[in-house]
Amino acid sequence: MTSKQILKWSLSGGLVSGLAFLILALCNSDVLAQSFTLDFGDPNVGGPESTTSRIIQLIALTTVLSLAPSILVMVTSFTRLVIVFSFLRTAMGTQQAPSNQVLVSLALFLTFFIMTPTFEQAYNQGLQPYMNGDLEEIAAFERTVQPFQRFMMQHVRDKDLDLFLGIAQEDPQLNPDDVPLKALIPAFIISELRKAFEIGFLLFIPFLVIDMIVASVLMSMGMMMLPPIIIALPFKIIFFVLVDGWYMLVGSMVKSFGQGIIE
Repeated sequence: MTSKQILKWSLSGGLVSGLAFLILALCNSDVLAQSFTLDFGDPNVGGPESTTSRIIQLIALTTVLSLAPSILVMVTSFTRLVIVFSFLRTAMGTQQAPSNQVLVSLALFLTFFIMTPTFEQAYNQGLQPYMNGDLEEIAAFERTVQPFQRFMMQHVRDKDLDLFLGIAQEDPQLNPDDVPLKALIPAFIISELRKAFEIGFLLFIPFLVIDMIVASVLMSMGMMMLPPIIIALPFKIIFFVLVDGWYMLVGSMVKSFGQGIIE
């Protein structure tokens, strides 16, 4: 076995193991009930190549676990959700209410809800066979990544995907399952950013109208020294409550990923 093959096998094993820990933490109780062990074997068996490959596998596993939050942001619905919630808070002018911790937690649990079918598919077709010994590391990694790849392909904008495929000098007519992750992931991220900014623009409009009305009333009353933001804030809050804003916003956001939830 060559050094290149050892490195490829070890990295794949580490990535699969890391994804196993990540997805097991996000799946339901039935999945959590499954036992999981990671055996690095006896370093005295297999010679220097075996020892080196297992060390690289351990390093890859540690790296994946440390990058788990970034992986969650890159390939799931989290990016769109947290940016929209931040735009909402800015549009209302409530400063730190809700706090960053609350917004991130809400976006995180909504991400778990939206991505549950994808997590379950990744576990059933990739991780479970790997832990049962039915798949090798590279095959398990490819089958585990496929559900996330399909999810991103459903929501990526063609123009963004063509941009990165062109930069990478890849064929733009590739089969969806053959699109390389190095082009798909950044294309998916900027597509999510665009959608989040579009939603943020729409959120700003009603609150901007309230600000303009309050400012006009204050000017007509000669109260130009009174900050319009302070007067407009309670009107924004009661407006958002009366229209059941959280229900409408969260419902619309979740339904925008509806295809992935139904599957």
